[in-house]
Amino acid sequence: MEIFDALMQGFATAVTPQNLLLMMLGCVIGLFVGAMPGLGSVNGVAILLPVTFLVPPTGAIIFLAAVYYGAMYGGAISSIMLGIPGASTAVATVFDGRPLAMQGKADWALVAAAVGSFVGGTISVILFTLFAPPLADFALKFGPQEEFALMMLAFATFIGLGGDDIPKTIFSIAVGLVFAAVGLDEISGQPRLIFFDIPGFYHGINFLVLAIGIYGIGEILWTLETSQGDVKVSQASFTASRILDAFKRLKGSTLTIISSSFLGYFVGILPAAGATPASLMAYGVAKTMSKDPDSFGKGNITGVAAPETANNAASTGSMLPMITLGIPGSPTTAILLGGMIIWGLRPGPLLFVNHPEFVWGLIGSLYMANLFTVIINIAFIPLFVSVLKLSFTILAPIIFVLCIVGGYAPTQDLHDVWLIIIFGVVFYLLRKLNYPVAPAVLAIVLGPLTERALRQSLVAEQGNVATFVERPLSATILVLAVLLIVLPVIKMTKHKKKSAAADDGAESDES
Repeated sequence: MEIFDALMQGFATAVTPQNLLLMMLGCVIGLFVGAMPGLGSVNGVAILLPVTFLVPPTGAIIFLAAVYYGAMYGGAISSIMLGIPGASTAVATVFDGRPLAMQGKADWALVAAAVGSFVGGTISVILFTLFAPPLADFALKFGPQEEFALMMLAFATFIGLGGDDIPKTIFSIAVGLVFAAVGLDEISGQPRLIFFDIPGFYHGINFLVLAIGIYGIGEILWTLETSQGDVKVSQASFTASRILDAFKRLKGSTLTIISSSFLGYFVGILPAAGATPASLMAYGVAKTMSKDPDSFGKGNITGVAAPETANNAASTGSMLPMITLGIPGSPTTAILLGGMIIWGLRPGPLLFVNHPEFVWGLIGSLYMANLFTVIINIAFIPLFVSVLKLSFTILAPIIFVLCIVGGYAPTQDLHDVWLIIIFGVVFYLLRKLNYPVAPAVLAIVLGPLTERALRQSLVAEQGNVATFVERPLSATILVLAVLLIVLPVIKMTKHKKKSAAADDGAESDES
């Protein structure tokens, strides 16, 4: 009852006219920030942080949290409509969201993303409300060993993303890890893989550069080739009956959405993990556990709902260590943490005692921001769907310009623009050779996190590799990772045996 009373006071704080207006404004801004390639929640919150000094701290955090929430929803828009992930959190949405859009089912994909995000956000806020202190204590048990094991678990889910050709999937992951190593060494500060001392490589290879090159430039080249010059943009439509059909189809994804909510939340509360690993793991688990894994990557609605559910759940989860421990759970919450300190609020357990109106006002606003954003998102579906009705001769140049601007904006370096074009051509050629490109993109996202956790563990334990299995939590996660690697191998072996038996049976019938 004490928590319920505090939550009611939080709702009362959130629904004051000023806070309500800030919340709605933040949701709309966040939606468009997330939909713009090259921006994303980190840049959006950072750009808008100075604006919040004009309002009280509670209104400021409600506004920025709403921007964060809206950006998590908005990331799916560019992934589905243009095939360009606006941020790393939305890369897994491209895998099935873009094929659905090209089949004239963009409205299904957008509804799946909106509903999944709403359910994930709601479940995670409820967990935040009920179990904040104990979950924060649990997150403290995660040292670098556990973080490394978690990254291995994420990589294990990649094995199921590359189809039946596991060697090609592993090769793709290795390419992504090589790209992730480009730049300055985190510990020694020495440059590595700086090809011919080209200055542009000193800041590393930005994830957006690789993702935009592959899913923007590469996708344009692939579409032009496969259509043989006769490009027919899918005639997307939007009617009430189609929206109802999308909801009906989502019924079969209910268990996946719920499990992705819990998975996303618990990954999100881990310091330095965040929404990206959560969304990738949710997609991999959904495909591995599906009765029809072959449909993933070709337009499976569950493949859109799972990552979108997980990244929204993780975005709420990442706020928990920020509020209760003063440890940011993601890059965006690191900016929010800086804002809190500037506003004179000291994160930690005493924040619930010293500033309850601030904490519970934020929690109450998360419930409402989640509801506002799903309503706004679904209301804008006709506008988003109308994008696909444009002629490809108009759409392709727009996508190309967005790719160039989106790649140039984060670093403002023309070096990255050239890399986008090179990656687009190279990965287009790899796609022609049936190499899966998704694992490479995912590897460049998680590569730096994995390396940091590995090296911190080995330095702390003086090179003792056994430290990863000596700690019960990391050992358990590593066992799960091994199981996720073995499971697709077993499935592939059984499938090959069945195919061979079917072929033998057909030959015997002919004879």
